[in-house]
Amino acid sequence: MLRALADHGTVTAAAEVLHLTPSAVSQQLAALESEVGQELLERRGRRVAITSAGRLLLSHADTILTEVERAEDAMRLYADGATGELRIAAFATAISLLVAPSLASLRESTPGLHLVVQDAEGHQAVTQLLDGEVDLAITVEHRGSPRPADDRLVLTPLYAEPFVAVLPPTHPSATAESVDLTALSTDDWIMTSIGNPIRDVVLLACEQAGFQPRVVHTSDDFRSVAALAAAGAGVSLVPRLTLPPSTPAVIRPLAPPTPTRRVLVATRRARADHPLVTATLKTLAETAAQLDL
Repeated sequence: MLRALADHGTVTAAAEVLHLTPSAVSQQLAALESEVGQELLERRGRRVAITSAGRLLLSHADTILTEVERAEDAMRLYADGATGELRIAAFATAISLLVAPSLASLRESTPGLHLVVQDAEGHQAVTQLLDGEVDLAITVEHRGSPRPADDRLVLTPLYAEPFVAVLPPTHPSATAESVDLTALSTDDWIMTSIGNPIRDVVLLACEQAGFQPRVVHTSDDFRSVAALAAAGAGVSLVPRLTLPPSTPAVIRPLAPPTPTRRVLVATRRARADHPLVTATLKTLAETAAQLDL
């Protein structure tokens, strides 16, 4: 409960993740303070802050919880061998390009695996992983993504996907072999929503090119982005593999330096050596290696 409070910020949010009432969480945290003989939480009006003693305990909590999960996995493996359910969260493009082909391969190589797939944006998948809702999370590298030094997770790179320019057919750069980003500085832009990691990559690329894009339209669906561009509504940058060959907009590569979307798969360290996890990670990496990047 202390770990959940640290991750989610409030007793109410921690209670929701743990499927308990806030009062139950508060009572258990009070019991924990009594057990360790230290004040772990500092009350500040209706909110609580974790004390230095609480942070010290948290530094051990991850190890404790990891070992508990390993023990649970060991018992499950003893009971049923290399069979069981694995839950994976991934964003839509990764589901179509990686997860679906891997699922077909795993059905042959690991018949005891039951893979459950759920759609989640890259920045949401890792939260679900840390909350124990899924076993694997395919995510993208962005400002808020986990760092390699995060002891709770094992991160495995899958692929780096270049961005391309999405243009109206009448755009002056539509016939160019490659597009210099500065040529789009005066256009209206179609952008993904705030919080989407792709928006961060595009804004950073524009900033490095010396301008701030004029965002007029917003969509997280890349087919909609292409349709708007084809209709002359504006320009955009999207990861290359997100658009089908039949897209109505004009797609052009970008002149260097080209922004990229780095895709990785994360799992909790406690489960990294589980046979079903290692088999799935191996197959995902093999599928990624076959992508036309």
